[in-house]
Formats: sequence, structure tokens, C-alpha cells
Amino acid sequence: MKSILILLFSLLSTFFGQAVEKPKLNIVFILIDDMGWKDLGCYGSDYYETPNVDRLARQGMKFTDAYAASCVCSPTRVSILTGKYPGRLHITHAIPIQGAERIKEPLPLIEAIYKKNLPLEEVTIAEALKAGGYISATMGKWHVCWEKDFYPKAQGFDVNVGGNNMGNPGNYFYPYNGAWRMTKKHPLIRWNTLPDGEQGEYLTDRLTDEALDFMERHKERPFFLYLSHYAVHTPLQAHRKMIDKYKKKPAGKHHSNPVYAAMVESVDQSVGKIMSKLDKLGIAENTVVIFTSDNGGHGRITSHHPLRGNKGNFYEGGIRVPLIVRWPGVVSPGRESNWPVISTDFFPTILEIAGLPARPECHMDGVNIVSLLKQDGDLKRDALYWHYPNYIGAGHPGGARPCSVIRKGDWKLIESLEDNRLELFNLREDLGEKDDAAAKYPEKARELHRLLDDWRKDTGVQMPRVNPDFKPRQNEGEKAR
Repeated sequence: MKSILILLFSLLSTFFGQAVEKPKLNIVFILIDDMGWKDLGCYGSDYYETPNVDRLARQGMKFTDAYAASCVCSPTRVSILTGKYPGRLHITHAIPIQGAERIKEPLPLIEAIYKKNLPLEEVTIAEALKAGGYISATMGKWHVCWEKDFYPKAQGFDVNVGGNNMGNPGNYFYPYNGAWRMTKKHPLIRWNTLPDGEQGEYLTDRLTDEALDFMERHKERPFFLYLSHYAVHTPLQAHRKMIDKYKKKPAGKHHSNPVYAAMVESVDQSVGKIMSKLDKLGIAENTVVIFTSDNGGHGRITSHHPLRGNKGNFYEGGIRVPLIVRWPGVVSPGRESNWPVISTDFFPTILEIAGLPARPECHMDGVNIVSLLKQDGDLKRDALYWHYPNYIGAGHPGGARPCSVIRKGDWKLIESLEDNRLELFNLREDLGEKDDAAAKYPEKARELHRLLDDWRKDTGVQMPRVNPDFKPRQNEGEKAR
């Protein structure tokens, strides 16, 4: 009799457990291209207007020390999709061109040859979510491959709108056309247009509309929306009325470009429309929204003050990015975290949000940050790492040259791979990286350098080679990292 009662209780528990089981959470991941750390009102801009993103921050958690996995786009994007460091994947520069091909001056190193396609054998976050019953869509910039066989649908996404091998549009207004060559010996590149557009249509608006339509069509099942805007990458183009508004507005303390400001506001409007749609569909409480950038902003267009550097180098302005997470019922509104986190962390974090088991064999470099979001624990990680065995290329902002970087606690070390020079900064005391403390704290520099060297060996990163034909010029100035 007892065994029968136990069996009956078990069956009833299973039945009622299934009946009250909460639906899986939807995940909206909004990735902005080239948005700097200070390009939002909630991060300190007094010129760019971002009321919707600011509201998102008030409703969720804002991270002060969030990092992109690289100072350029493709490496960061592969780290988001795989949970692995770009150095481990051997995708360390913006696809497709080797940066040194653009530099006419003799170089002390022969840069590492990096992969031009994210390998299909890598398990992406879309593939992991698909196994858990999710439908996934990518809207906008892809830029983790050069060949069409590696486009989003080959990497687990069910829907792809506007994603291809290009890093920026030829034009932000329909038909979004444009053609150019990376160098004279490279083939002519044409940006693939979105289908069925209307004359005068603005790309940021179009991608937003596509995202809204996707959410409408799939509101009854768990979805992963990867809204990867081309904005605010060049070319600088925006709605004329919005540009005129900012031309009339007094310049801010560090920001003053009216066209860029209009592009930022268009992105903000996109976020507002996404949030409104979630409310209208009645799924806002069941949807996690993540907002971040793929690297720092363009140094000739915006300012990251007080940070040093910008897109294209590994000082803080090139890799520190905004990050906001809204998770209704879990993340307390208006919270702020100063824990260092990085792009590789999204994969394991999203799996936990989705209620799926971790896959450490895939996202081996990422750390689940749900404990930070819930404020019930710390991260079990020693340090963050970057590796760039390439040259950024002439004409590209930032001027990065081969280097490796580690941040451990408040300390950050940058090693030049050209001359093995070490730069050491205490970010708590010197956020602007003005004072190199390597000579003052040689033991700390050696400690971090040992960790960095061990990490490079463990990850199997590629290293540049000495150029036997290089003849150094006298009085060479400091090279940007």
C-alpha cells in the first residue's frame, strides 16, 4: 500500500510540476557596433540623448567594468558566439584583411595569419539554444566570416536578416549599396542589400522593424534575438531632422558631433521600440534584455574621457564597453556592478538564463555571471586576457600593434610583442592609464607577465614572427598598443 501511495504521489507531483512550470525565458541581445563606453546618458554623456537605454539601465544592472574581447569587431563577435577567446580561435583581427597589408613602412614582426571564417565545428550560442527548443534570429551585422558557407544559418540561426561578410554598410539609407576595395590587389566588395526595401529607408529602423516582426511571429515560443546593429559604425549618416536638432544643441563637455549623436539616438529609439513591443506582446516579464558594444568608439568621432585610447588599441578606451542587463524579477532595478566581465561570458550566462546545462567544453573561456546579476556571489576567475598578434593597418583608428594584455584585480599589464616592453597600470588609481608603473612595481609586472605567458601557452595562441628583413629606424616614437 505504501509503495502505491508513493508512486501516486510521484505521478501527481510530476503532473502538477509540469502544469506550473514557468515558460522558458526569451533573450534579446542588442549589440551596437563601435559604441564607446561614454556614449550613453547613463554612462555620462551630456550631449547624446539616450532616454530608452537609460531607462533600461534603471530597470536592470549596469556594469562599469565590462570589456570587449578585442579592440576590433570580428574577434569580439566570435567570442560572443562561442564563449572562447579570439586568441584560442585564431581569429584575432577584423575579417578579412591582414592589417600589415595596408602598412607601407617596414615592420619588425611578421604578423600571425588569422582565420577568415568562424569554423563550423565550433558550437555557437544559437546552436546550443536550438538544442533547448529555442528559435534564433540574427538581425544585422554578422562579420565573423568571409565566405558565404559560414553565414548565420550555417551556424545555428533559423533567421538571418542582413547578416553577411561585411563589417559596415555602404550606405545607411536604402538601397544600402556601396563598393570598395580593401587594397588594390583585393577584389571589389559589394555590400549585400536587404530585400524589398523602400527608397529613403534607414538601416537602423529597418533592422528594428524586422526584429519587431520576428518577436510578433514567435511570441508563443522561446526565442533568442541577436539584434546586431551596424550603427554606430561609419559611414556617419543619420536622419536629417535629427542631425539638425543636434546642430542647434550646445556641445557637451566631451561630445559634439551632431551626425554621430543622431546615429546614437536612432539606436536608442530602436531599444525603445523593442521594449515597447515586449510590453505590448505581454512578454516583457519573461524576456531578458542584454545591451552592449563590440569595442570602443572611433577616436576621431567620439570621446571616451577619462579613458585613454579608442577603437583599434588596447588601452581602456578601445576595449571597455557599456553593458546593461534587464532581467525582470531577478535583477533588482538600478543596480551597478564593478566586477570585470568580458564578451566570452555571455555564452554560459545565456545558457543558465535559458535553463540549459553548461557546456564548458564549448565556452571554455567564459564565466557564468548570473551570480553577479542575482547579487548572491562573486566570480571564480583570476584574470582577463587579450591577445593581438597583428597590425591594425594604416588609416584605421587606434594604431594597434602586436601585443598581449592581462587585467587582474585593479592591475593591467600590456606587453608589446615587438620589443617585449611592459606597461603597468593600476586602474583604480589611474583609470586614464597616464602613469606607467612598471618601473615602480617590477615584481607586480613580472607576476602578471608570468600569468600572461602561461595563458598564451595554455590557449595555444598564434604569435607573430621576427621579420629578418626589418631595419629599425632611429628615434622611433612610442607605438600604440
